[in-house]
Amino acid sequence: MNAFNRFLLLATAALATQVQAQSMVIKGANILDVTNGELLKNHVVVVYDGRIAKVGPASSTSLPKGVEVVDLQGHTLMPGLIDMHVHLTSGGGYHGYERLKLTDERRAILGVVHAKQTLMAGFTTVRNVGAGSFGDVALRDAINEGDIPGPRMLVSGPPIGITGGHCSDNNLLPPEYNITGEGVADGPWAARAAVRRNIKYGADLIKTCSTGGVLSKGTKVGAPQYTLEELTALVDEAHSRGLKVASHAHGSEGIINALKAGADTIEHASFIDDEGIRLAIENDAALSMDIYVTEYILGEGASAGILEESLEKERKTGATQRANFRKAVEAGATIVYGTDAGVYPHGQNAKQLSRMTRFGMTPLQAIQSATMTAAEVIGWGYEVGKIEAGYAADFVAVKGNPLENIELLEEPAAVIKGGVRYR
Repeated sequence: MNAFNRFLLLATAALATQVQAQSMVIKGANILDVTNGELLKNHVVVVYDGRIAKVGPASSTSLPKGVEVVDLQGHTLMPGLIDMHVHLTSGGGYHGYERLKLTDERRAILGVVHAKQTLMAGFTTVRNVGAGSFGDVALRDAINEGDIPGPRMLVSGPPIGITGGHCSDNNLLPPEYNITGEGVADGPWAARAAVRRNIKYGADLIKTCSTGGVLSKGTKVGAPQYTLEELTALVDEAHSRGLKVASHAHGSEGIINALKAGADTIEHASFIDDEGIRLAIENDAALSMDIYVTEYILGEGASAGILEESLEKERKTGATQRANFRKAVEAGATIVYGTDAGVYPHGQNAKQLSRMTRFGMTPLQAIQSATMTAAEVIGWGYEVGKIEAGYAADFVAVKGNPLENIELLEEPAAVIKGGVRYR
């Protein structure tokens, strides 16, 4: 056998192994129907080629032979979770001036580590909203091509913002360095050009900043940044190219500007007022409110390098955000699950679920925000977020019933993505 034929044989064997790994039968589990909260007792799921082929009662569902069988007796099987706000190429140990140590090469390595941690935590889909040098694009592509394990990713590339603002400039170096952030774009035409550049280099969505932020030096967390004219141009450019826009916005004026401009999701929404909630509902925009991260910032942030300036801003922000989260839930606003993982350690993404129930959601509502609702908002409602025939075979399983104890999701017993078991 010559070398080329040996190569073909090995390649075919590897492909066959991969296909087999993407086909399985999951039996014994109670399946959580996230649309209505019903637990489907002792059901089986048949997976073929990475997709759900059949779901039904164990007593009446015929099973294929010769495929992997995963026995999840005593477990609840759910759709894989979705985090709408992560930074996989950033880490919880790099804050304040420590960020200056991060080279593009180091960020790339961190991204590989964090992608696996996130997947192993049960999050099979994420939206990465901000990464320098298009590191998130490279990470997404490496995962999609099977080079490394990780969640499905929608990525923004560098966030777009004003000179000296949150999102685009780090403001950590003195004037003589004359540093301008990668995503800086002032004025409506510059904003359009920045959108075009991000699309050129592989972005799936656009991230912008409508207000200052907690962790950026020298910005006021509630102050608006872009004008309505600039935001409108940016959103129009993105929408005309088929991309959605996520707008970082803490303060009420910046939130309203972003919503009037047509932003699809509002990130943080800490100081959202009644008008902002009303506009979000009227515009069918979703709120991604990271109500866990305040505990990390105020509890461990100083030791992680977070500046005192930022700690002081968080002391005035976190409690208000939680109160406004409750108001938004009660008003019926669409809320998706976004954690800002990367500010705190990756792999702990599920901690926020219990906080969402503490501040106004039912366990089912919290789970929906991280499954079917998030999937619909990103435009993947036909692909992920439910356990139904035709959907991607992305699952997380826990021992027990998460509707009774949502903290179970912090320690998943099994994680499956695309029909491949990772945990």
